[in-house]
Amino acid sequence: MLLEKIKQPNDIKQISIEQLPKLAEEIRQFLLEHLSKTGGHLASNLGAVELTMALHYVFQLPEDKIIWDVGHQSYTHKILTGRKDGFDQLRMLGGMSGFPKRSESPCDAFDTGHSSTSISAGVGYVCARDLQKQDYHVISVIGDGALTGGMAYEALNNASSLKKNFIIILNDNEMSISENVGGISSYLSNMRTAESYHGLKTGVKNGLNKIPGIGPAAVKRIHKTKDSIKRLVIPGMFFEDMGLTYLGPINGHDCSRMIQVFQEAKKVQGPVLIHVKTEKGRGYEPAMRHPARFHGTSAFDLEHGLPLSSSGKANYTDIFSTVMRKFGDREEKVVAVTAAMPDGTGLKRFRNMFPERFFDVGIAEEHAVTFAAGLALGGMIPVVAVYSSFLQRAVDQIIEDVCLQNLHVIFAVDRAGLVGSDGETHQGCFDLTYLSMIPNMTLMAPKNKWELSDMMKFAVQYQGPIAIRYPRGEAYDGLEEYREPICKGRSEVLFEGKDIVLLAVGSMVKTGVQVREMLLEDGENPTLVNARFVKPLDEKLLSQLVEHHRIFVTMEENVATGGFGSQVADYMRRTHPEVLVITIALPDSFIEHGNPEKLKEKAGIDRISVYKKIKEAKR
Repeated sequence: MLLEKIKQPNDIKQISIEQLPKLAEEIRQFLLEHLSKTGGHLASNLGAVELTMALHYVFQLPEDKIIWDVGHQSYTHKILTGRKDGFDQLRMLGGMSGFPKRSESPCDAFDTGHSSTSISAGVGYVCARDLQKQDYHVISVIGDGALTGGMAYEALNNASSLKKNFIIILNDNEMSISENVGGISSYLSNMRTAESYHGLKTGVKNGLNKIPGIGPAAVKRIHKTKDSIKRLVIPGMFFEDMGLTYLGPINGHDCSRMIQVFQEAKKVQGPVLIHVKTEKGRGYEPAMRHPARFHGTSAFDLEHGLPLSSSGKANYTDIFSTVMRKFGDREEKVVAVTAAMPDGTGLKRFRNMFPERFFDVGIAEEHAVTFAAGLALGGMIPVVAVYSSFLQRAVDQIIEDVCLQNLHVIFAVDRAGLVGSDGETHQGCFDLTYLSMIPNMTLMAPKNKWELSDMMKFAVQYQGPIAIRYPRGEAYDGLEEYREPICKGRSEVLFEGKDIVLLAVGSMVKTGVQVREMLLEDGENPTLVNARFVKPLDEKLLSQLVEHHRIFVTMEENVATGGFGSQVADYMRRTHPEVLVITIALPDSFIEHGNPEKLKEKAGIDRISVYKKIKEAKR
């Protein structure tokens, strides 16, 4: 097998160009066999196999820097840099990350996981290279989806103004850029990349400029004529007008053609954008038919593409989806906003039933939030559905455009807390902190699936900014009998006891139930409170609990700094300093990928860890 020859970076150069299609087949088969067992990002990686091979064939790693936008398509890159054996433990605790990681290999030039950052990082590398008079190539690989993010255009604007040698690969797998392609476009692309053409163009331009009086005017006229022709036939004129040399479109599954273009791109002076068209899920029929479903997949049956295991129980996203569909019927002013995640956030059903009230703004969380502010001012009730770690990108807009104006925008914050195998870049560990610090914001977290529904109803009737954060995975169906009506800033006492009070937020209520049962076996009788509101804090209840409790245990799936426990501890220090507050929260560190339950154990927020901390405090 050709794949056995790949043991370290640059080994692909030992394989002939004629053999590369065979190597591509072997890589796809390898990915399918392994990801069907471990899960992972499948469709995007199957589509980028030949593109990655061509990059590794032309450039020298780790000297040259390849920066993968998002990084979910970097599996072939990992194989070609000697990490093939790591796929047995892909995205498992202690195993290989599903994203580029500089700590894994010097061939990973930039840690990624969020979208639209690769060009900015590439521009930084280019400037550092030139300032230090070093000699290497910088290549940023960005998808057409990531190119919907505003940060990418900020970086393109900067790259074009700097005029430095820099290669940008646009991996277009959804045909979202103009289809105005054909023979003339390919011809002009080939002509512009040819060394003879660049030499001729430079020579003619320099020669004409030396002719007194008429030279500069002639050059200007030639440029004007050339530009008018290119606008008719070249789909990349947007990039050309920004000052980038545009090459393409190129078949992203033709290794020899990409190798040729990449080699020519190395000779282009200034920034160059190469438009490569690929097919998401290529080589695996289920992924080609359903690329969204195989974007990030759990383990699946390789023959049919069906998931291997499913509890059949609804997850929190499913509950949110159902509630939104119902609100679509009941409330004509309710509209849904998402940043390129209609499936992941559960808005697909709402989109299908109420397309005129559904807005997908692309990978542009900042725009999504301010757009929602405009919708609210226009009289609508916008629900912004977004993952916790992606909402971080729009903190400024939440502060300035929503909360400062006290607008009725609902934030449905999915994937809050530990999400597992995607790791540091996707763990929703900070939303309680960054949302609760903002004036006018109201912040809630449901204990179970019924409370998520109740909180959504409360949020729709509320006036002002309000956020509901809920975790990834199966919705807790315990405590169904506890469904006290929701009142702003009021917690829910589930079990009354004495001495010890467990104050749990959202997903940690389930853990609180388990800890309470363990303490009951020891003869303790702890009180369990479902906090419900992180902001405003239920200070009235806290003051009442002091009468019969001397140990307050706060429990949250969020970093300790600025979180729920931090707020409770601050309040008790100011009002009841005699009370001991034990803060159960995530550590002040980025949490790696792995099974969420194992991560909770490692972070010390699982039931056994909480129980031990309480027992130690009572000694």
